[in-house]
Amino acid sequence: MLPDSFLQELIAKNDIESVVSAYVSLKRRGRNLVGLCPFHGEKTPSFNLYPETSSFYCFGCGAGGDVITFIRRIENLSYMDAVRLLADRAGMAIPEQDRDDAGAKRRMRILEANREAARLFNKFLYLPGGREGLEYYYSRGYTDAIIRRFGLGYAPQSFDFVRDNLRKKGFHDEELVLAWLCARNKSGNGVHDIFRNRVMIPIIDVRGNVIAFGGRVLDDSKPKYLNSGDTMVFKKTNNLFALNFAKQSKQESLILCEGYMDVIALHQAGFTNAVAALGTSFTAEHARLMSRYSDEAILIFDADAAGKKGAQRAINLLRETGMRIRLVSIPDGKDPDEFIKKNGAERFKLLVERAANDVEYQLMELGSRHLLDTSEGKVNYLREAVQLLAGLTDPLERDVYISRLAHDLSVSKEALQERLKYQLERRKKVQQEKQITQVVQRSEATRKVVNAEAAKHLRAANAEESLLGLLLLNPDYFGKIEPILKTEELVTTFNRTLYEKLLQRYRAGAAVELSVLAEEYDPDEMAYITGMLRDSRERGTTLSVDDAVQYARVIKKEHQLLALKEPSALTPEEIQEKLKLMRDMKS
Repeated sequence: MLPDSFLQELIAKNDIESVVSAYVSLKRRGRNLVGLCPFHGEKTPSFNLYPETSSFYCFGCGAGGDVITFIRRIENLSYMDAVRLLADRAGMAIPEQDRDDAGAKRRMRILEANREAARLFNKFLYLPGGREGLEYYYSRGYTDAIIRRFGLGYAPQSFDFVRDNLRKKGFHDEELVLAWLCARNKSGNGVHDIFRNRVMIPIIDVRGNVIAFGGRVLDDSKPKYLNSGDTMVFKKTNNLFALNFAKQSKQESLILCEGYMDVIALHQAGFTNAVAALGTSFTAEHARLMSRYSDEAILIFDADAAGKKGAQRAINLLRETGMRIRLVSIPDGKDPDEFIKKNGAERFKLLVERAANDVEYQLMELGSRHLLDTSEGKVNYLREAVQLLAGLTDPLERDVYISRLAHDLSVSKEALQERLKYQLERRKKVQQEKQITQVVQRSEATRKVVNAEAAKHLRAANAEESLLGLLLLNPDYFGKIEPILKTEELVTTFNRTLYEKLLQRYRAGAAVELSVLAEEYDPDEMAYITGMLRDSRERGTTLSVDDAVQYARVIKKEHQLLALKEPSALTPEEIQEKLKLMRDMKS
């Protein structure tokens, strides 16, 4: 366990407002700050920051906790790795710990194995056995400089190349399996290489760690691309290829491509702000990640049906983050690599500069699906176009496009505005109903995962949560509560354990606050606990120690009632005592 003194200093030097504001645009609302939640897509801010308690809570998705929990969630880190990141930020040294942090060591070993494998693949590329891979890169026009920059390599057609070389460097088979470099043999006896006869592309995170690999075949065999699965250090939806380079670019935008090879070609041509998703479709997590590093996204997708579908998905998700969006249309359906080879980087730069924004792109796509020279086609197009514009949050932006539609199609602007008003009201009602449903469902889902017993003992659980929230907000209330409420009288196991933990800290004169819980509770559990604190804080002006006492009495009564329902284990004397209690409760 980390010392309380260290954690308190860490929290003090990493003010939650300054840490969170690096990821979320916050606005002050009374004593709190609000913003769009970085953990789920939303248009109306439901992410709340509470500086007084150094905590956050999202009413939309239920995420919550302290500054350590926030970093764990947003950077996809273990507890100790989040602490290390914050300690580095504050210039603090982490004290020596008595316990062996097995998880952190395992994570470090996976990163080391990946780094050694990347060096191995790159070195082999320039040996006689790797000539085929090197020629492939040269055929794409890659220079040795870009090969070195991206650490490109080659994995030979061998089942033991990585395994045997990394064994020599002290890595165990279990570590190679955890790193997704090797897989277990069907017989269960030993392991073999996963990547074989493929050009290898290391995936590097924003901190410079090799976290995974993408491998491409040189022939027509399937699958064409093989990407690392999720591991302790890698999750496809939490990373973007080449973001480690793009975040250092002087460009104010990020270019989103469909694949690794397009990104590498763009970087070689000087567009060092290009990134791509990692072997999966573009996700909300990818969109939020992009929004941390730029205010504008430039999309480059193929002109086929799959490319258009991917572009539309990316537009919808990026819109949720508030980023500006533009789309590059490459003539003749070529990909960026082909276009640059034939026409040069300057011509491609012109395409980027002239790229239409996402609204113009979507209106053009809608127009291509309707016969605008017929009345029916025009009406259907305008209905869909107005529905699209109703999704825009900026009234000025909506008005500009309504005016353009009215002019271009010779229709009344007033008629379009009336239709827009209808769509906006309908959309608002649907979103409100959806938001209320989601808040309830997510809150219940978190409670169900963390404290499954709550559903069976609802009155007791509600009282326990209210009491624990008050005690976290006002630890001095323990002076009144401790003599009244015994630990074993709490009905649900999770809350009973939390009460005991807080009570022990109070008795020892130690801090009773969120930051001391983050090491022992995972992000979902921290969200549940923060929800208790949030509810008590919201009603802080109306709740007192007398309310805490009342909650304690409700819990005691629920515990007694539960014992009456399960009398089989009681002695005759205890049964008589419980019967007397029941008579007293009725009178």
